Amino acid sequence: MRVQNLNRFSEVKLSSLVKSCYYIGMRSFTTLPTLIFLLANPVSAQDHPESSNDLSEELEYQLHGADSLVSSWVDSEIIPGAVLLVSKSGETLLHKAYGWSQLFSYGEGQYKDNSPTPNSLQKLDVPIPMLTNTRFDLASVTKVMATTFAVMLLVDQGLLDLDVPIFTYLEDFRGKEKDHITARHLLTHRSGLQQWQPIYYQASNPQESYEVIRNLPLEWKVGEGYHYSDLGFMLLGMIVQEVTGDRLDNYLADQLYSPLGLTSTGFIPKPLENKGEQGVEFASTSHGNPYEHRMVHDLDFGYTYKRDPNQWNDWRLYTLTGEVNDGNSYHAFSGVAGHAGLFSNAEDLNRLLNLLNHNGAYGRKRYLDVGTVEMFWHSHKRPLGWQKSQISNTVIFSHSGFTGTFVASAPVERLSIVLLTNRQNKGLTGNGRYAELAALEQELLQTLTSDLRLPREYN
Repeated sequence: MRVQNLNRFSEVKLSSLVKSCYYIGMRSFTTLPTLIFLLANPVSAQDHPESSNDLSEELEYQLHGADSLVSSWVDSEIIPGAVLLVSKSGETLLHKAYGWSQLFSYGEGQYKDNSPTPNSLQKLDVPIPMLTNTRFDLASVTKVMATTFAVMLLVDQGLLDLDVPIFTYLEDFRGKEKDHITARHLLTHRSGLQQWQPIYYQASNPQESYEVIRNLPLEWKVGEGYHYSDLGFMLLGMIVQEVTGDRLDNYLADQLYSPLGLTSTGFIPKPLENKGEQGVEFASTSHGNPYEHRMVHDLDFGYTYKRDPNQWNDWRLYTLTGEVNDGNSYHAFSGVAGHAGLFSNAEDLNRLLNLLNHNGAYGRKRYLDVGTVEMFWHSHKRPLGWQKSQISNTVIFSHSGFTGTFVASAPVERLSIVLLTNRQNKGLTGNGRYAELAALEQELLQTLTSDLRLPREYN
């Protein structure tokens, strides 16, 4: 960020500006970067109707609103804890931890009779505090922060064609309708594949999992409508391995995460035999997999499993900490899958978002061609891998994860938002579901995108 002529601030009292920034810092906003942001982006009356002091007040108001919003959800115990990070043009404006990384332990569990009761869990006498560098199980945020990135890299290198049948790479993935499925269909959830199945009922490793998916009938015609599918991203992870000869986690570590300096991002963050171990490094998630158990056993829950639900019974009976929540990723893919399994913290995720916001470059290095980023985000009505929405004139690309994670980017404004929660640690409610976070995510976006455009001279 370049520092412009400070004479433009002749009408602003510097002491007042510093006082305002200090107030932001006292609310856990990053004081120095915020001060630099305000000093480096002066606004003349000719260029913008607000004064530079108004800009600082607007930022303070919006960041305070975001802070208060997340605090209210934690204080009301809807979620045990959270980490929020907001950055603009690469400068972190807010990075704060709330509540607890673990508030409940397994107790009696929540598998009973498909009618879980919250009080069957054990509330910790001494909860574990959430930290700003706490690592989270990202669940389906894996789809964009791992698998989609890997596909982008391969497209960028000319190693993967999104519009040829996927049997080009997975040679025995054939069938009258399946022959028409492309990687683009998988990325946009239009492949016709089933949305979810407990693959672990029939498979215990990636090869067996592939065979199960390959033999499943399609649920819809290829290209017929949007049907969000975990299975499609499982296949994308396998395609990455077939093309590169390297497993998804190793490929990303070598080609993206390590070069970017990400120290808290990766799959299988600790040996799987350390089951239920408590520690401040990871946010605890669910207490076993009672939600998936109900998906299979309760026909009225909204999912269909046509086989015997009792043919498999290796359910985890402990609180998950540093171990992937998703049953298919854990049991069928050993923790490394294209749909789920990635762990990270807010700072690393913010760096990945900033790379996309800056059209594939970070620091002085280019990781993706500008055209590749354009292709995945802007060349189609529906972006590739991501979900697209709009608030007023702000276009937002985002993705959420079942564990309570959320990432969002407004590339024109170069705004990045990372919200990580451990909603599952509070357990299932009486209706057998976890706390719904869509309202929190939407209000957070509205709070932070009302008017955060850069002054004209900065662009």
